Amino acid sequence: MALHMVLVVLSLLPLLEAQNPEPANITLGIPITNETLKWLSDKWFYMGAAFRDPVFKQAVQTIQTEYFYLTPNLINDTIELREFQTTDDQCVYNFTHLGVQRENGTLSKCAGAVKIFAHLIVLKKHGTFMLAFNLTDENRGLSFYAKKPDLSPELRKIFQQAVKDVGMDESEIVFVDWTKDKCSEQQKQQLELEKETKKETKKDP
Repeated sequence: MALHMVLVVLSLLPLLEAQNPEPANITLGIPITNETLKWLSDKWFYMGAAFRDPVFKQAVQTIQTEYFYLTPNLINDTIELREFQTTDDQCVYNFTHLGVQRENGTLSKCAGAVKIFAHLIVLKKHGTFMLAFNLTDENRGLSFYAKKPDLSPELRKIFQQAVKDVGMDESEIVFVDWTKDKCSEQQKQQLELEKETKKETKKDP
């Protein structure tokens, strides 16, 4: 699910601490290091997600595409999130900050008086990461992000296997369709406009 939206929607449910054995091949609680944060500092593409809760499913289905930029602050343990999401054939921009809980291996976001957590699962070899939600609860969920919008058969298989490992079915996965992206061209035009504006400003005496 989209990074910003999933953390907002999850304010409806508390994150349950892992009291049961973790699902096979999914390791939670790996500490987040400076190296991890530097690796996360990049442009990311939301590829898809699987959620059991009906509210989450509905939210996932509204997202046509999404990409975002993560800019970590190693001193304050926060991450700046700039998100470009295509919904209803319209580009929507979101900006927020995420908290980093290094020892627990989680990211968090404040939604009012509630702090929502998600376990970070990094797959550096494949240039991807996942966010795990409520894996010990019936309303569990898993979302998938990559550095490129092209979902190769290998990456698709990796996420499908991860979904099965957490006790869900492949049929519950909703992948995005990047042919419906409305933000990339809009952002490109905006950047070109900003460059032209800067040039004109420099010309002025």
